[in-house]
Parts: sequence; structure tokens; C-alpha cells
Amino acid sequence: MSAPVLVINSGSSSIKYQLVDGETQEASTSGLIERVGQSESTLTHRHEGERTERTEHLADHAAGLEAMVAAFEEHGTPLAEAGLIAVAHRVVHGGERFVQPVVIDDEVEQAIEGLSSLAPLHNPANLEGIRVARKLFPRLPQVAVFDTAFHATVPERAHLYAVPNAWREEHGVRRYGFHGTSHAYVSRKAAEMLGRHPKEVNVIVAHLGNGASVTAVERGRSIDTSMGLTPLEGLVMGTRSGDLDPAIVFHLHRRIGASFADLDAALNKESGMLALAGQIDMRAIEAAAREGDRAAQVALEIYCYRIRKYIGSYIAALGGADAIAFTAGIGENSAEVRAGALGSLVALGVRLDEAANAAGGPIISTPGSPITVMVIPTNEEGEIASQTTALLRN
Repeated sequence: MSAPVLVINSGSSSIKYQLVDGETQEASTSGLIERVGQSESTLTHRHEGERTERTEHLADHAAGLEAMVAAFEEHGTPLAEAGLIAVAHRVVHGGERFVQPVVIDDEVEQAIEGLSSLAPLHNPANLEGIRVARKLFPRLPQVAVFDTAFHATVPERAHLYAVPNAWREEHGVRRYGFHGTSHAYVSRKAAEMLGRHPKEVNVIVAHLGNGASVTAVERGRSIDTSMGLTPLEGLVMGTRSGDLDPAIVFHLHRRIGASFADLDAALNKESGMLALAGQIDMRAIEAAAREGDRAAQVALEIYCYRIRKYIGSYIAALGGADAIAFTAGIGENSAEVRAGALGSLVALGVRLDEAANAAGGPIISTPGSPITVMVIPTNEEGEIASQTTALLRN
């Protein structure tokens, strides 16, 4: 590796990691630590095609990252000998302050903590990983790469909410958008597949996983995106409601006395496909729908309809699109969702090749389609490593 970067994505009870070449965006080693802080934690480590797994008690993130270091020593190249140029951290919310990757110091760490109110489910966990890694790798630069940064180019007409000025100016209420590293990577790959420079094309990226968002990318710049102040707005997701009338919150508060904390938890953790279909695994939902499960059928219809609405509106916002790219777990693997999301967009220039879609692409539109439709595997860790390398070499 010419520019080895250790990429860490720290969640509340999990840690994902990859050793990535910041030049090629290729990973030699990856791993996932689950159930941190519980009685039995699981570490799954993959190095050059070999997979190892072990179960032990990892009391906190410090224990988890120490277990990661041990896994590298036992399977592959020890991190101390890997020639690391940096440790890079995925941070979900950068607010209006962080619109580019940044080298982490005490001031940056405090600023990320101050943004936790905008992403209470994510930033504190990201910050925990940063604090532990700074102690574990004190001689290495630590870099934060923000999910929101790619959307810093969204213009006022798309990022301003029609709310009192004080909300916007004093409390940061605006559209920020998320999944930025994925949207940046996939939109560039789409331009590459078209044989053109990113600044020459308009691309709509549908990042469909447990969390999901759609972004309109105009000549390499995000101009609108479905997620808002938080990752709750937009598409129907695994456990998140997506778009809804905000007065529903006040209605339920008045009717049943639900606290705002309870309503927040319900909309983020108990809604979406879980509420509609009783589960979040799209493969299981599709199977149930094929077997006649009415709830699963309706859930799929709603899921695809919401995607279709956003794609259609973004074709209009862009004044026409050159490509639509599907990515992430569902976007890459569900031919049924892709077909459902594109079903009535023929009039807007989308002509789906059913056989190519069933085969998974990479091109799933007909040769004569005015808009090329693609399936592009995302590489968020590779994008984070690439941005980190560029930052340190500038």
C-alpha cells in the first residue's frame, strides 16, 4: 500500500474498520466488532479473503479497538508495521462548520461534541471512537470525514426551511443531508462509467440501505438531498419514518401524552419498514410479498413510491439527468426495488432493461434510454481514505 489509512466507523455498540490504500481506495483488511459493552461481543476480521471470528467480552470502545489491534497482529500485518499515514474517522454530522475533512485536535473534538444535539444517535458514538483512537495511536494524524460535507454545496432554495429566523440562526435548523461520502463516490463512478468528467454530467444517486437517501448531483456538486436536519427526513427506511406531517408529533403528544423522547425513539427506531411490514430485512419482505402477505406488499409499494417521487422531482430540479445510480445494500441487491422505483418514469426518460436489472447490472437501462441507469457498489471507506490522503498531502 502506498498510502495506508485505518478507517474507523464507531457506532454506539459496534465498530467497523478497514485498512485502505488512500490512493487506490482498495482495502486489504476489514472487520466488524458487534455488541460492544455487552456480555458477549463478536469480532469478525477479514484479511485477504480469510475470515476469522471470535467471541469475548469487550467492555467498551477502548477494549474493542485494542481487540482490533490484536486481530491485525494475529492475522495479517500488525498495524505498527503497516506504515499508516493516518487514522480516519467517519463522523455523521459536521453542521455548518465542517464542510471538508479536518485533522482532529482538542478544539475539533470539542466542536464535534457540540454538534451532538444535531445527531444524538451518531456523533457521541463517533466521538468515542475518536477519543480512544487518539490515545491508542498518539503519533498518527487523526482525520474526521463528515457525512454532511458533500452537501455543503446545496443552495439556499433547497437547504432553508420556512421557519422562524431564530431557529435557523441560533439553533442551526436547516437541511444538512447525509451519506455524503457514498453520494460523492458513486456520482463520480457514474460519470466514469459514462466516459465523462463529473463536471459534465448530472447524476441522481439512490443510496438504499437500512438508512436511505437520494441526492441530486449537478456537475459534481450536491444540489439537493432527501435527508434533512437529521437522517430522519426523506425516504421510508428500515426503522425510520421518513417524510411526515410534523404536526403528528404534537397530535400524539396531546392525544396520548407521549413524551417527545418517546416520539423521537418511535420515529427513528420503531417506524419505517419495521412498522409497515413487521421486519426490516428487504429480502424477507420481498419473499413475504410474493407469498401474498398484504402488509409486505403495501410496505414495498410505499417504499418504492417514495423513491420514485424523489427521483422524479430531482430530474426536474436538475433540468434533466444523465444517469441514475443505485447503491448500498438494497440498491445494489434488490432488482425488485429498483424496478418498483423506476416503474412509471418512462415519460421522464427512464427505460429499464428487465433482464439486465435481474442480472444486477452494472447498466440496467436499455441502450436507447435517454437516462442511463446503473448499479454501483458504494465504497464509503475508500472515499474516506482518499479524502484523508488528499488532505494530508495538500
